[in-house]
Amino acid sequence: MTASNPTAYGGRLPHRGSRPLARGFAQGARFAALAVVALSLAGEAQAQGSAKAGRQKAEKCAVCHGFDGLAKVAEAPNLAGQNERYLVEQLGAFKSGVRQNEMMSIVIKDLSATDIEDLAAYYAAIEITVGKIPGQ
Repeated sequence: MTASNPTAYGGRLPHRGSRPLARGFAQGARFAALAVVALSLAGEAQAQGSAKAGRQKAEKCAVCHGFDGLAKVAEAPNLAGQNERYLVEQLGAFKSGVRQNEMMSIVIKDLSATDIEDLAAYYAAIEITVGKIPGQ
């Protein structure tokens, strides 16, 4: 009896339509879902700055990005409500030189990792609302 001979297994290949195999897939799917949740919570825990401290440190940032997170100059992006981890990553990229911008290179050089986390927390915590949408 071999697997290549279907008659050896009563006309069926082993595990075809098998409940144990289906349970294995279901358990694997549950494990994968739990892993995704755990990783996302771990990521949130890594980017936990203080919004209150960030507000106190945002004076230099406010020249271009505003205290309200709405850009004051055309070249600067709005930061209000932006994802905290994204802001930490982008500020880190400016700090390391991966991202280049003349103004940012001046401002970022004096910021510590804690300063970056606090600023990201502050700008991420600003709630934004959408008013009237044009054309409606």
